[in-house]
Amino acid sequence: MTRRIVRFNVGSGLAILAVLSMFAASLSAQGDASALATNSSVARPNRPPQVPESYVITPFGYFHPSCVFEIGDEERLLADGRVEHADGVVDANARVCGYPHYTPVGTPVPADVRSVGGANLANRTPTIFGWLEYVSATTSTSYGEIAATWTVPPPPASDDAQLLFFFPGMEDINSEENLSIVQPVLQFGHSGAGGGPYWAIASWNCCMTGTTWNSHLVKVNPGDTILGTITSRCKKGLNYCADWKVLTKDETTGKKTLLSKSPAEGQVWNWGFSAVAEVYNVQQCSDWPANDGLVFTVQVYDENRKLIADPGWIGSPAPGGTDPSCNYGLNVTDTQSTLEY
Repeated sequence: MTRRIVRFNVGSGLAILAVLSMFAASLSAQGDASALATNSSVARPNRPPQVPESYVITPFGYFHPSCVFEIGDEERLLADGRVEHADGVVDANARVCGYPHYTPVGTPVPADVRSVGGANLANRTPTIFGWLEYVSATTSTSYGEIAATWTVPPPPASDDAQLLFFFPGMEDINSEENLSIVQPVLQFGHSGAGGGPYWAIASWNCCMTGTTWNSHLVKVNPGDTILGTITSRCKKGLNYCADWKVLTKDETTGKKTLLSKSPAEGQVWNWGFSAVAEVYNVQQCSDWPANDGLVFTVQVYDENRKLIADPGWIGSPAPGGTDPSCNYGLNVTDTQSTLEY
């Protein structure tokens, strides 16, 4: 069955849970950061004014750089936040974030509230900072895997220090306070993982103990085919799996970057995203890639690893009032999700 989502020339930002607004006044003073991580760039221009200068952008909003960590392909992030290294040595203590982080529109989130990203945090603002448009589906049990392929688009025609994220992902739709998300990500621009005015890939997991984790950032080229998968490492039939593999691979070059053993932190991955566009500092339509849109070809599997033929994908197009107002829209079928810009 094919579903057509009507095109809109509109835009949006990310959503904000009502519970977060309570913390705005009490946390603003804590956000003053002094040191930058060596592999992180500062938040780009035109960020919300309350976000400190030293904070970096992630697919989950703005984080202090000391709360953004890279993890190796052969390392394992344990459920308690410690890291098991390739040689089997386990960190004595978990890495805990001591700073608040901020939603894409600038609302502060205390360090002990674990996540900031995702479609649960919807705030329809006229400026693009955060999730603009996405396609999602839910299940009454749990997904066992999602696999998506897409082609790296041409670079944008203009450079306004914009940051573009494109990805599939998984969340727990029933979790609010401890919301987490895992995702294989294609980015253009500078993020907390590094980068620049070029396309690159990394796998992400947010937000254990207020921290965000990413695999090594790998540069890719326009025209390359990207494979992104999120796969249960548990036996078939379980409604909850604590151990997941998040892979982002350039199938054209063979280069890959992954979170080989990534915990679900008590979350049930029952909310799947076939395609998401999350962007920061887009000032004109030429800040988008120099084509019409990005097509994700997606397959999703249940907890028994059986293909779900009709996942029930639903498009959430960008609403009106966004500046700039570009050619936003969604085209959704059972196997393909197109983000139009």
